[in-house]
Parts: sequence; C-alpha cells; structure tokens
Amino acid sequence: MEIDETTQEKIQEIQILEQNLHNLILQKQAFQMELNETENALSEVEKTKEDVFKVISNLMIKTDKSKLKEELNRKKDLLNLRLKSISSQENEFSKHLDVLRKEIMKKFKQ
Repeated sequence: MEIDETTQEKIQEIQILEQNLHNLILQKQAFQMELNETENALSEVEKTKEDVFKVISNLMIKTDKSKLKEELNRKKDLLNLRLKSISSQENEFSKHLDVLRKEIMKKFKQ
C-alpha cells in the first residue's frame, strides 16, 4: 500500500507533536518538583520560630522571615501559572494528535 504525500506529512506532524508533547511533560514534571520544594520550604519557614536563612550561590544568608515567605509565595504563584499554561498546551497537543491519528486511520481503512 502506497501512502500519499498528505498522509506522510500528517505522520511527520504526529511525530513532531509527540516529541513536543514529551518535552512538555518533562517540563511539567520539573515544575511540579520545584513547586513541591517551594511548598515544603514555605511550610518549614512558617513552622520555625528561629532565624531563617536562604542560600544564594554557595552562601547562606540570614534573611527576614516575612520577606522570604513573600518571595516563596510569589515563586509558588509563578510555578502554578506555568503549570496551568503547560497543562493547557498539553491538552491542545493531545487534541490535535487525536484528530491527526483519526484522519490517518480513516485513510488506511479506505
């Protein structure tokens, strides 16, 4: 069975979308790990009654607890926003992949 040029292009598009989807999933996992670390740090900062420190490069610097909480909350919000954006892209890629797969399957059934 010979595959026409349009179908070959759709197959290539599927391969590219699958690779992009895979990269998105890896990014999503990295952001989720960073979000978990940020939430854990925030939790520990809120629990402590003592001085708090943050690491900058190889230095540990004493910092104001409220400023650190504010910084961690901003980071948490940003990570949540990025995760939401990635999830949206992931859904769009998945829908597009489904459409392309159905089109190709329809061609092969003819």
